[in-house]
Parts: sequence; C-alpha cells; structure tokens
Amino acid sequence: MSTLQEILDNLDANAPLSLPEIIREEVSAWMASDERKRMLEGKRYYRVKNDILDRRRQTIGDDGRLMDVHNLADNRIPHGFVRKLVDQKTGYLLARPFVVKTEDKAYQKELDGYFGKEFRRTLKNVGKDAVNCGKGWMQVYYNEAGELSFMRLPSEECLPIWQDSAHTELAAFIRVYDVEVYVAKTKRIIRRIQWWDQDGMKLFEDDGQLKLIETASHFSYIDGENVEPMTWERLPFICFKYNDEEQPLLDLIKQQVDDYDKQKSGNANNLEDLPNSIYVVNNFNGTGAGEFRKNIALYRVAFVDNEGGVETISLSIDTEAYKNHMDELRKNIYEFGRGVDTQRQEMGNASGIALKFLYADLDMDMNDMESEFQAALEQLLWFVDTHIENTGGDDYSEKDVEFIFNRDIVINETEAVTNAKNSVGVISNRTIVANHPWTTNTDDELKQIETEKDAASANMAAYGGMPPSAPVESGDDE
Repeated sequence: MSTLQEILDNLDANAPLSLPEIIREEVSAWMASDERKRMLEGKRYYRVKNDILDRRRQTIGDDGRLMDVHNLADNRIPHGFVRKLVDQKTGYLLARPFVVKTEDKAYQKELDGYFGKEFRRTLKNVGKDAVNCGKGWMQVYYNEAGELSFMRLPSEECLPIWQDSAHTELAAFIRVYDVEVYVAKTKRIIRRIQWWDQDGMKLFEDDGQLKLIETASHFSYIDGENVEPMTWERLPFICFKYNDEEQPLLDLIKQQVDDYDKQKSGNANNLEDLPNSIYVVNNFNGTGAGEFRKNIALYRVAFVDNEGGVETISLSIDTEAYKNHMDELRKNIYEFGRGVDTQRQEMGNASGIALKFLYADLDMDMNDMESEFQAALEQLLWFVDTHIENTGGDDYSEKDVEFIFNRDIVINETEAVTNAKNSVGVISNRTIVANHPWTTNTDDELKQIETEKDAASANMAAYGGMPPSAPVESGDDE
C-alpha cells in the first residue's frame, strides 16, 4: 500500500484519489482512532470526569441478568490524581520564567520581545496539552496588527502528516474543528477542515460532502494597497511532545486510578449500607436462586426453609486489607506517573538530599519533556529569525541561542539560607544570590544590592563617615 506522502507526490499525475478524498479518508480514520480517543480521555480525567462517574450499581435480577439498583448506596467518587500530576509536572518545569539567552545584545533584545509573559503562559498551557494528550500544538501566525504571534491549538483537532518516521518534519497538516452556524432559523454544527501544505491553506466544509470554500497563503505581505501572498518554507505548526513516544500520562496510570476510584466508592457504599444488615427468616420457602440474590441485594432479606426464627448477618469490612490495598494503589499511581506524593510523611522535615531523592522520578520525567521542548523551541526560533530578517532586521540564524528552564524545585529553605551565608567568601556573590531561595531575578537582586550600598554610603558621608544610626559622641562636660 502506498503511503499518504507517496499519494500526495503523485496527486497531479495518476493518483487514485483526489485531495478531498484523501482528506476525507484521513479525517475519518483520525476521528475514530485510539490516539484521539486517548487525547480526549486524558483531558477528561484532567477535569476529574473519571470513568467511575458513569458506573451504575447493579445486581443479579430474578432472571439472572444484571439490573440497576436504586434503593442502595451508589457512590461514585472520582479522584484528581491525573490533574495533580499534570499540574505538578508543568508547574515544576514551566511555572518559573525560562531564559532565552544569546551573546548578541541586539538579538537578545529582539528575543525578549517574542518570548515574554504572554508566550510563557501559552507555553505552559501547551505543556498541559502535551502531558494530557502526548503532544501539544502551537501555530505561528500574524495577528491583525501584523505582529508575529503564537496560538495554542487543541491537540484533538490536529492531524499531522509527517515527512519522517521520527516525527520531526511535517509534510502536511490537517486541522479538524466544528463551528456553529445558522441555516435559515436553525442552528447547526458544521465540520470544517483546514489542509496546510507548502502551497498554502485550503479550507473545506463537510456538510455530508466535502466542499472547498476558501484558499489562502500562509500569510500576506501588505505594502500600501498591494497585498502579496506569502508562504513559509516550513509549515507554521510546532509540536511539543511529552516524550519521544508521544504517550500521554493517563496511559501509564489509568488502571490504577480507576481501581482507586472503584475501591473508594465501593467502601463508601458498604459504610452507608452497614446499618442495613441481612435478615435470615427461617421456616419460609419459595424463593428461587435469582430471587434469593435479588432479595439479598435489594432488601437485605434471605428466606430459608427451617425451624422458625429470624437472625441477622452483619456486613464485615476488612479495614486492614482495604487500607493496605489503597496505600499500594496510591504508591503505584505516583511511582508509575513519576510524580511526588506530597502527603508522604517524610515530606515535612526532609533535608536537601532527601528532597532531591523524593523528586528523582519527577526530575527524570521532566528531563525527557525538557529535551522535547528544547527541540520544539528550536523549530519555533526559525520562524522568529526568519520574521526578523524579512522585516528588515539582521540575519541571526547563525547565532547561538540557549533555552534555559528554571525548574521549581522544592527545597529546605532554612538549610538553603544557612548554606548561602556560609558560602560568602568561598564563591562569587552572584552565585550565592542566584541560589538564594528568596531570589526571583538574579540581575534585579544584584542591582538592588548595589543601590542599597550606594544609599548607605551616601548617608554615611552625610554623617561624617558614621552610620546614621550610630550615636554621635558629645564633648567633655567637665
């Protein structure tokens, strides 16, 4: 079978399918794919809409088939492990401002304008998409003011067609999304499909039949009244991966999270039903197996044929086994999800070395994510460099640029402050200030220190070289 790229290469020759037919086939397969389902599932669990919410408490009916139970407790308790782990990972890697560094001062000023607070916020949200869905997407575009901008795209709407098996270069890109439109006085949902390639963008509308409604270039150059369509040498979409396998976090821990929800909900049901013991009525016959099971589940009554009498059977809950199982589940969720359980007893008074050990799995996971994000930012930098050159700036494409992520590492603050004080005279003041837990910006902090020193020196000079707080000795009163 020919690959999609081979079909595209032969499209103008004797291709078996037209472009709209290719798009329809690809989109149809994508909408039903396991990959897209996992993306939606990851986002759903992030919103704590776990599968347990759809579970119904059932029992065996008179005919032996399952039936819903309405008169007993039916607790459905979801737990936000996925949300906590996703926020923990993105907060650890992306919460603190990352640094874009180059030796060229003019270039540095240009980069600071593009990678400011708004971009960092967008990148953090794309990071959440990457962990939830396996990969997040950012589109490069020009806003209405003609400024180079970056937009986050929902991962489940993005269908990349890769040029290579490593998924580093795009051959084409499809975006699928639904819009609400009014046809006469009726509101309808119409599916729209964007096809992006080196020639530009084609917009199709799928209303039972794929119709081309618009064509456009990647962007336009406006010179007075002249509008010239332009295209990038690359497709303006950047993929930010959670890992090289593009595997979402939920894939690693879903079974454990579902079992935790199930066990917690079942235990809550048992506690709620505990007062309703099972009654055994002796010397009463006439129930079949199905009815017997139904009576136990619905009414907590069992009818048997024997000498007369009534006795009760209380529900027993093995609390120790339940606790051990739940503790093991929680441990596995954080271990396989490679995060930090902040409820662990040793978190409170842990030293610096112990904290590093506790954060080892999270740090290892973020090493992989940072590596993927570094590569994605390098691709995005190409668009920034090209834009600067196209708008009359210098060619900075050969300049070295570093993207430095400042991880939000939990530390023992008292220990860190003590170590900083003990390091005076051993290492540079800049290094001490940079590693002090209260420092948010090293350069600003060093400038403030110099400003305060200058102010103190000025005050001392005003008092004849003495600090203003020191008492001035009076003359001899004798």
